[in-house]
Amino acid sequence: MTLRTTILATTLLAATPALADVNVYSYRQPELIAPLTEAFTAQTGIPVNVAFLDSGLTERLKAEGDRSPADVILTVDISRLAEAVDAGVTQSIETETLKANVPAAYHDPAGHWWGVTTRARVVYASKEAIADGEITTYEDLADPKWAGRICTRSGTNSYMIGLTSAYLVHHGAEETKTWLEGLKSNLARKPQGNDRAQVKAIWAGECDISIGNTYYMGQMLADPEQKEWADAVRLEFPVFEGGGTHVNISGVALTKASKNIEEATQFIEFLTSPAAQEIYAEANSEYPIAPGSSPTELVASWGSFEPDDLNLMTIAGARAEALRLTQEVDYDG
Repeated sequence: MTLRTTILATTLLAATPALADVNVYSYRQPELIAPLTEAFTAQTGIPVNVAFLDSGLTERLKAEGDRSPADVILTVDISRLAEAVDAGVTQSIETETLKANVPAAYHDPAGHWWGVTTRARVVYASKEAIADGEITTYEDLADPKWAGRICTRSGTNSYMIGLTSAYLVHHGAEETKTWLEGLKSNLARKPQGNDRAQVKAIWAGECDISIGNTYYMGQMLADPEQKEWADAVRLEFPVFEGGGTHVNISGVALTKASKNIEEATQFIEFLTSPAAQEIYAEANSEYPIAPGSSPTELVASWGSFEPDDLNLMTIAGARAEALRLTQEVDYDG
């Protein structure tokens, strides 16, 4: 190599900016995200660093302010996404790629968050005690015919409040309170444990019906101990009267403090791509939302459903009232 060539090559390298890392704060466990970050880095050369938090993500971003190293939030549940937006720790991002990948129902109208996958909140029904198709609506769960046959986790849990919020938007406060009272009166035991604990209770003969997120079926089937619980139930996809099946979302947002907006935008676009959504959905037993994407064979085997068309931000806005009503009827008492 001549001196001139060496100087030219050195000049070009100096003129090419180094790729910045993308720093992610996430409520999802690292092993669930690893397939995505590894695929993105292999495709773009951009490293991704993930900090897992089990709580306090928004509070941490607020405390760090402009000093925060985080470029991206990756989390589950519309309430957490709405909380971050309301706290002012996100910023709007809109690109043609994002709008093509994410249907309007699954992103913030102002572009502050974008959906990646969905999960439905459905009924886990005993194969022995409940006939196929016997449960058709969420409203029906308050019918006295189910007295002593339902198990749920705490009514103040985020997933339960999400469902109650959707009920509230559909029916108003008075009917929602009546529904909560009816559901409580049908419980076989005081609310306790997580969604999988309710399925275990069905397997153990303590109840015949529980409410849970769809992806827990995939998690139980993959666990040698819990597979027996999963085999004792099937999924039923109830709807709201005049509506569809309640869904929640996994989503991503660009932080207000991001120092690497270009790289972070590439990462967010990648996360919403059909290929990445299918990777993420397979790892989490969830439903991809990009046009042309498909759930895994296992997830598809659980059945199809029509998602409720309520705006997710509207549901998030009803959560405070839903919590108040849940506490008013002393659901966990």
